[in-house]
Amino acid sequence: MQNVTPVALAALTLEFVPAVIFGFAGEWAGRTIARWPAALRIVAPAAVAVIYGFVTLSQHTFHWAWFAGYAGLPVVIAWLLAQAKAADPEQRGNWRDAGILLVLGLAVDLRWFDSAWPAGWQALGKILLVDVGLYGFAGVRRLTGAGFDFRLKWSDWTTGLRELALFAPVVLVLGLALGFIHPHTNLPTLSPAALQWAEIFFFVAVPEELFFRAWVQNLLERSIGRRMALLVASALFGLSHFNKRSSHFNWQYVLLATVAGVFYGRAWRERQRVPASSITHTCVDWIWSWWF
Repeated sequence: MQNVTPVALAALTLEFVPAVIFGFAGEWAGRTIARWPAALRIVAPAAVAVIYGFVTLSQHTFHWAWFAGYAGLPVVIAWLLAQAKAADPEQRGNWRDAGILLVLGLAVDLRWFDSAWPAGWQALGKILLVDVGLYGFAGVRRLTGAGFDFRLKWSDWTTGLRELALFAPVVLVLGLALGFIHPHTNLPTLSPAALQWAEIFFFVAVPEELFFRAWVQNLLERSIGRRMALLVASALFGLSHFNKRSSHFNWQYVLLATVAGVFYGRAWRERQRVPASSITHTCVDWIWSWWF
């Protein structure tokens, strides 16, 4: 995120609170939310609009329409997921789940909310959408098997690094054949390398793995089976990269991202753990950033 100021850091800290709560005490958070009155459960996520207001008022870019959007969208999502929970207690997937995932995915991929934020602060808007999704799926829908957990286990590392080792020769052959990757020598020092790894993990890998594996692949497994769910979720992950690093449809990136999604999905489904697939994802992006 550019333009790191005390206001931006304060907003970022507030935005990380839901992730920390659900990442370290997800069951407790779900039970607590379930005890709230129904009306409170639905309107509570509108509070994320306060963060938008806090940031934009400080930068003199506040707009009531965006404030209303950030207050209203979370309420609609919570309401629909409460209905999905009642209509689909087996959690096999409901049209409401699909609609919400489609809206959240397109909002991030097509940058629907970027213009709401001051220049260089758009990352705050993306994290807000993660918070909204977390509250809805983990707090209201109580979706099981997602594996969103910041208490890393040794198995997360062994699984994540195993899938990295399996993916590496595939991506090297395919990426070089397509002319998509270009090896170069670059020896990073320890501090910048470690900082970049952590940055990719928290701001790129975890949000994307939460969406495509914990929510999309998890729900698809219940309706179309593990193998098809892996393939469909990987294809959707690949398609989400169609406009990355290019002004046109970047089919090479889509293809490589789809293949990568298969290995990320394998890492997640081994024990249904977001940290495992996030480790694979982070390492791939980190290695690419330094040497390709």
